[in-house]
Amino acid sequence: MNPSPDTPPTTTTIDLNADAGESFGNWTLGDDEALFPLLTSVNLALGFHAGDPVTLEAAVVRAQAHGLGIGAHPGYPDLVGFGRRALALSAGEIRAATLYQIGALQAFLTVHGAALGHVKAHGALYNRIHEDRVAGEAFCGAVRALTPGAALIVLAGPGGEALTRTAAAAGLAVRREAFPERAYTADGRLAARTLPGSSIHDPAQAARRALDMARGWVQPLGEEDEAQRIALQVDTLCIHGDNPHATEIARAIRQELGAAGFTLAAPA
Repeated sequence: MNPSPDTPPTTTTIDLNADAGESFGNWTLGDDEALFPLLTSVNLALGFHAGDPVTLEAAVVRAQAHGLGIGAHPGYPDLVGFGRRALALSAGEIRAATLYQIGALQAFLTVHGAALGHVKAHGALYNRIHEDRVAGEAFCGAVRALTPGAALIVLAGPGGEALTRTAAAAGLAVRREAFPERAYTADGRLAARTLPGSSIHDPAQAARRALDMARGWVQPLGEEDEAQRIALQVDTLCIHGDNPHATEIARAIRQELGAAGFTLAAPA
């Protein structure tokens, strides 16, 4: 049965995360200073697809200052393509790259007395571990071996079911994630960025979608019939820090969810 927009949500507390710490050297991407106060958790780039050591440490300190949950955001070694190009890494390479990147964040967390709350793959690696069982097992195995207490972020809805099972088999807790500023296909996966309408830049539209997601559903791209809605169980909502309207979108989402009775908070 398709969810109703009037159906009470299963929880009134939800996390608002963003991919952040994506600047590199003299090149600035996103506005972490303005965005962090609007969030409850962050996924920090670890130098493979974006970020550098100085940026990473600064992001850890900023996240602490705002009381945010801190997550690792490992990706493919693809600075030029921002980690959004599919690379033919083997399972062993995925495992090693994941361990390497999380370890870099752990170093700064240790120095600053902070804890790692979650791990979320980035870009093309995120897509692959949701679709490729062997890759998903390699990724989950690395997370389990290094940070068994960290939750794994998975795509909410039917697109995340396979990875959820893989994570459970590895003994990992999961948090189900939805994307208010990304469109979905009818099978519950994120629409390719090459499709018209796949990325949403209007804060009001993103905020309305965030409320729909918090209430348990999303309308697929190109579908207007309510019977085509996809059911979602959502623990956390994600904003892409490289979206030029990320700060305005985060502010609009906070206002929309707050007015609807939701509390924004990082998971315990």
